[in-house]
Amino acid sequence: MDLTKIPQLKYADGDNFFLLSGPCAIEGEEMALRIAEKIVSVTDKLQIPYIFKGSFKKANRSRADSFTGIGDEKALKILRKVSETFQVPTVTDIHQESDAEMAAEYVDVLQIPAFLVRQTDLVVAAAKTGKVVNLKKGQFMSPESMKHAVTKVTDSGNEQVWITDRGTMFGYQDMVVDFRGIPTMKQFAPVVLDVTHSLQQPNQASGVTGGRPTLINTIARAGIAAGIDGIFMETHFDPANAKSDGANMLHLDDLERLLMNLTKLRETVNTLS
Repeated sequence: MDLTKIPQLKYADGDNFFLLSGPCAIEGEEMALRIAEKIVSVTDKLQIPYIFKGSFKKANRSRADSFTGIGDEKALKILRKVSETFQVPTVTDIHQESDAEMAAEYVDVLQIPAFLVRQTDLVVAAAKTGKVVNLKKGQFMSPESMKHAVTKVTDSGNEQVWITDRGTMFGYQDMVVDFRGIPTMKQFAPVVLDVTHSLQQPNQASGVTGGRPTLINTIARAGIAAGIDGIFMETHFDPANAKSDGANMLHLDDLERLLMNLTKLRETVNTLS
């Protein structure tokens, strides 16, 4: 995948990993701009290619009363404002075929959620927009099986595709990252490691997903050492009160130190490859 083809993506011709980061969901304009401003300042300093992430709606919720969004068009317009304000590309996830064309008017990368990555019509609809397609590996899928999801995109005439590993189900209430799958999936497309979702603890009795954010450093460093191309991390200035996935998010104040360490580690890995 040629990162230089993504509009507004700076530093794409360097040797660093690229970053997809932002809040789980767009909760409002002020919070989105505040988070984006901080991440842009850090990634510019470290010359990390950066794509702002925010879901315009959350369709996969444990409970019917969980937050799903502030309105599709309103959230998508905020994503566009983030892009225009900070001159960065944006990514959001889509959940049904009609979302693809709508979201493509506002963002640069369309993300297929892990639970939906086998839905052929959805994947093809995303591919046909001509936007970059980010395929989340299903928690129930082997690394080898992601070849077929990638092929659905490329057979639709779109070569701009990558795979994001977000962990595999390990029992009823835990996830595990199998780092053996990274070199396997890199045969099919560039590979991103979703650090924060890999630390989810789903299916809690309360109906609210838990998480283990204390292990973010561990998983992120292991991913860099294993040769991933990109890092995906959700972050918020107040994770405890985030409207979605706060239990496994990285606090925004901790982002710079982590990215500095990952950049140094990436430099070391590059000298060994």
